[in-house]
Amino acid sequence: MSVAIAEEARDAARTVRGDSSLRRGADLVLGGLALALASPLLLLLAAAVKLESRGPAFFSQERVGKDGRPFRIHKFRSMVAGADRLGPPVSGRRDPRVTRLGAVLRATKLDELPQLVNVVRGEMTLIGPRAEVGRYVAHYTGEERALLTVRPGLTGPGQVYFTTDQAGELDGVDDPDRHYIEHQLHPKLALDLDYLRKRSLALDLSIFGATLALLAGRRKRSGTADR
Repeated sequence: MSVAIAEEARDAARTVRGDSSLRRGADLVLGGLALALASPLLLLLAAAVKLESRGPAFFSQERVGKDGRPFRIHKFRSMVAGADRLGPPVSGRRDPRVTRLGAVLRATKLDELPQLVNVVRGEMTLIGPRAEVGRYVAHYTGEERALLTVRPGLTGPGQVYFTTDQAGELDGVDDPDRHYIEHQLHPKLALDLDYLRKRSLALDLSIFGATLALLAGRRKRSGTADR
């Protein structure tokens, strides 16, 4: 990272609201409670994924977390086994790698539920910027690298926006990976940066409400959830 980008990242980091001990406490209590209450659903979905197609019930992938430290997120597998070797890390709703059940899991964000484990472990928080793969973090501007000063979120404004407004665009382009980098990544990150500058309980509750709307199948535009 160049000196100029590093300085821009430090300046931007001063404008965002970082993690706090109160937030971590809420993650432990609410995340742990949600994980316990969702356990029957997690088991049911895991069995359904296994029954529908060959391969493991869960998908894990290395992402970049707080302070640039890598960690592995956990999701329900929504694509055919080995899909990461068959195409780009991003996908639209008509990607042939996505299974029928996977399309439902993605559209409702139920595929993200196993990340409650990441929240309880302290690698993620309930609401925050999306944890990206290293390939895309390499394209962050200095200002956008301020997002790496906080723990990534199970849900957040950028993720909701991708699901409702961006994902469907990827079906109509020849190179989804390039389209994501050139046209979608930075607008999504801008929403997450704006969130971190205004971070509050009221804003978190608003984002939580938008996420619940996705879980209920209500969204502005058809599309799939983040990768």
